[in-house]
Amino acid sequence: MQLISLAALALVTPASALIRFACSQLVVDRIDPLVNPGMVPSPHLHQIIGGNSLNATMDPAKDMPGESTCTTCQFTEDTSNYWTAVLFFRARNGTFKRVPIRPNVGFDDAEGGMTVYYMQNGLGDYQQRSKVTAFKPGFRMLIGDAMARTVDEANKYRQVTYTCLQDMSTRYPETKNLPDKPCPAGIMANTRFPTCWDGKNLDSADHMSHMSYPASGTFETQGPCPDTHPVPVPQLMYETIWDTRQFNDPNEWPEDGSQPFVWSMGDQTGFGSHGDYLFGWKGDALQRTMDTPCYVTCPTLTTQSIANQNKCKVDRTVQEDIDSWLPAIPGNPAISKKY
Repeated sequence: MQLISLAALALVTPASALIRFACSQLVVDRIDPLVNPGMVPSPHLHQIIGGNSLNATMDPAKDMPGESTCTTCQFTEDTSNYWTAVLFFRARNGTFKRVPIRPNVGFDDAEGGMTVYYMQNGLGDYQQRSKVTAFKPGFRMLIGDAMARTVDEANKYRQVTYTCLQDMSTRYPETKNLPDKPCPAGIMANTRFPTCWDGKNLDSADHMSHMSYPASGTFETQGPCPDTHPVPVPQLMYETIWDTRQFNDPNEWPEDGSQPFVWSMGDQTGFGSHGDYLFGWKGDALQRTMDTPCYVTCPTLTTQSIANQNKCKVDRTVQEDIDSWLPAIPGNPAISKKY
């Protein structure tokens, strides 16, 4: 199945909103303000997008919109921070090279980063009829388990997957493990967060328990939220396209038939994929947008040029080589065995 033209979808009049936008790279750094706040360096490397108020601590009381002077996201009202781990290629000689990120469809000039979605219903539902409550200042969450190395562990997180891109419009099938063959256009990492909030806690000890999946069915089938987490929120989704094209020579892949890509926490299975989110929208901009009939872009939001979002950067906190061929991944994590 291929990606339907977003321009065509925009002609369908929605009841409310689905927004899709590019966020360029803010920094690639070994910090983790959610799981390891204040730890410098953190255990593994992350690629981070969003507002430039980012630091290694990110106190929940921090005024992200007030302190950010720019954002790498297309909508200037969004100074949130979003991040994932970083993908590396492992050569036959045991050295590692960081895999670059390529821009998504419609965002050709974006430098690295991700495509971000906020949805009221599934991506294929162009009416977007469900009422959702936007996240609140101080809200944060995590999805996935960096230490997961089995399919059973990965299956706890329903919608953290990969797509082996045959071309830039490929969207299916999705797998839980990293692709085991070369992908002509790259590997898309899909990160979708749960959509039911307990309505009380902006965070939890594991950064996940204040959120839940529907009590029955799925987000796509509009399954109801459980009584413990009764508040429907937008589904947040990241698409990160790892540009593996330069590493597609099968003569450079492992001789034992395994695939050569490794996450920055040492995961070669792909089951440890995860995403982090710190809400940082200005005022009620996200709620107004979710309440407005619009698709992909929205009149409630200010769109900056991709050239401007590319200019927004912060310096790395941890100064280490992340660009050369390396003898070890930064932080020297143990490399998981193939699944």
